[in-house]
Amino acid sequence: MTITFKHYTKKIRNKTILDDINLELTPGKIYGLYGENGSGKSMLLRAISGLIYPTSGSVEINDKIITKDIDFPESLGLMIENIKLQEAFNAKLNLQILRDIKKTATDADIDWALNAIGLKADDPTKVKDFSLGMNQKLAIAQTIFEKPEIILMDEPTNALDFASIERFRKLVLELKAPNRIIIIASHNHDDLSVLSDTFLEMSEGRLSHRSEFVKRE
Repeated sequence: MTITFKHYTKKIRNKTILDDINLELTPGKIYGLYGENGSGKSMLLRAISGLIYPTSGSVEINDKIITKDIDFPESLGLMIENIKLQEAFNAKLNLQILRDIKKTATDADIDWALNAIGLKADDPTKVKDFSLGMNQKLAIAQTIFEKPEIILMDEPTNALDFASIERFRKLVLELKAPNRIIIIASHNHDDLSVLSDTFLEMSEGRLSHRSEFVKRE
């Protein structure tokens, strides 16, 4: 499995949001996508997930063009800002509802994802009563519970306390696998330096820097 950007450009109201992106992402790596707000990193994730159409160029998965040959990646976990789940239900029921769409995850998978990020699978608390940190943890759990081949996370450590950030980092490293691509977008350089095999920096819609991390601190 390979994700390939070929001269991908996205313009909105004559403003260039992504500018001639050429990039190949391969499995078995954690990619850290760094950039300030408005740099284009969130749009790059949206391009991979099929949530936006290119003005020109393409993004492909295994030579299939997203938004043309396929609408979105078949095996995708996506965490983007302002994810809204069902406030009247607890965390586990929310994931069970999502599970029933594709029917690829079990109750054990759901329990694993919730417990791994620090939520109790048997907690009856409804989402409407969640704190910001609990909502962030649930967003992470919904991204990973189906154990997808592509995991995209946008600012996943927002609203997490120190202990939860450490738990998240451990979880991401455990999720790294030969058949999986993980991309974490953040403006927190520390998170990315700890987790990333490959560091990608964006500025004004362009990939401005790429480096390989040989050793994690």
